[in-house]
Amino acid sequence: MLELSLFLSLDQWLTGVLESIGLTGDYVYYTKALITIIILAFLSFLANWIAKNLILVVFWKIASRSKSQWIEFMGKNKVFRRLSHLAPAIIIYTVGPVILSEYDKLAELTYLITHIYLVIIGWLVLYAFIDALSDIYDTFEISKSRPVKGYVQIFKIITGIIAAILILSFLLGKSPVYLLTGLGAMTAILILVFRDTILGFVGGVQITANDLVQINDWIEMPKYGADGTVVDITLHTVLVQNWDRTISVIPTYALISEGFKNWRGMIRAGGRRIMRSVYIDVKSIRFCDDEMLARFEKVHYLKDYIKKRKKEIDEYNKKHNIDDSNLINGRRMTNLGTFRAYITNYLSNHPLVRQDLIYMVRQLQPNERGLPMEVYCFAKTVKWVEFERIQADIFDHILSVVSFFDLKIFQLPSELNVNFQDKSIGLESGGKNIQDSKG
Repeated sequence: MLELSLFLSLDQWLTGVLESIGLTGDYVYYTKALITIIILAFLSFLANWIAKNLILVVFWKIASRSKSQWIEFMGKNKVFRRLSHLAPAIIIYTVGPVILSEYDKLAELTYLITHIYLVIIGWLVLYAFIDALSDIYDTFEISKSRPVKGYVQIFKIITGIIAAILILSFLLGKSPVYLLTGLGAMTAILILVFRDTILGFVGGVQITANDLVQINDWIEMPKYGADGTVVDITLHTVLVQNWDRTISVIPTYALISEGFKNWRGMIRAGGRRIMRSVYIDVKSIRFCDDEMLARFEKVHYLKDYIKKRKKEIDEYNKKHNIDDSNLINGRRMTNLGTFRAYITNYLSNHPLVRQDLIYMVRQLQPNERGLPMEVYCFAKTVKWVEFERIQADIFDHILSVVSFFDLKIFQLPSELNVNFQDKSIGLESGGKNIQDSKG
């Protein structure tokens, strides 16, 4: 009642002032309405300034002492700063009924604008609050395997649609339920407009539910040029930082519809696969004679193998009355088989090769480059640089010992080899011509 009586006194005084300067009738009414709006706008601006520069500053000084993670993320996402924008609406709803009591249409317009303003501010505050919750969730380890950014984005879209419906209901003077029933007839259009959002949401749900991709996973998807680490998973896209430091953007649903390779299993196993071949020149493959076997038997990794194989082969040949005078008869050891046994034993004793995972040395289909001899094993590391060093050390050794087994690595003729061979042929033919001329 005090505020109303004070307002009436001010109103009477203002009327007297306006009439004293010669204004009458409607001019006095509209002038007072304009002055009222100016006063209301000033009070709203003042309330907003006080909330941001006084109340909020004092609040942060007190809150900073607690060192709460929640307060930190709320401040980072400007939750409290956006809340301070509610101060003008509080002023309007507090002072408005008093100073706008004589201006029905002006009051109606003012309250309409305030309703819309409140919806927008509430929407922004909710956005900031959800972002703060998302940031807090990201600090937990589970966020890497169960990212929620896609859900956060879909929630923002839904709240944005609700806010838009509320604003339209205020502008049209209709109930929000009335507008929602109208949206049912626009379902087909909405599905078309939000197609990517719907697909992204479905893909995100499947990725999270089935644990297909996590933050920091190494994935490959050649179609999108992706070969690197997942750095972010959102509603619409998955961001992959490739090994050349570029960023590949993959539609979230594409991971479900098109497929990809995830190297997470390799990292969890703690071993990275080595699968590389050396090409043996087939012309250098032959049976082992006694001299070769005696030489091979002195090798540490072959000593037991040679003795065992010799005994096994001798027993077999004697049992079947094999004529040993011809190497083709019966069973014989070859330099290639012995070489393969050596590499297998070498891997089984290598300190940086996983012995609990499969390892072997196998022959592949011969081709125009010779006989591929493939080494298949797992290094005791998943780090790229260390893996490459281990792999290089293994094949350095393999390539170095090939000649000991009287084998040759196939290599395409180089320009130097071709030229040398041409010169050799020329010398041979030239010497023959000289001898022919002398003859």
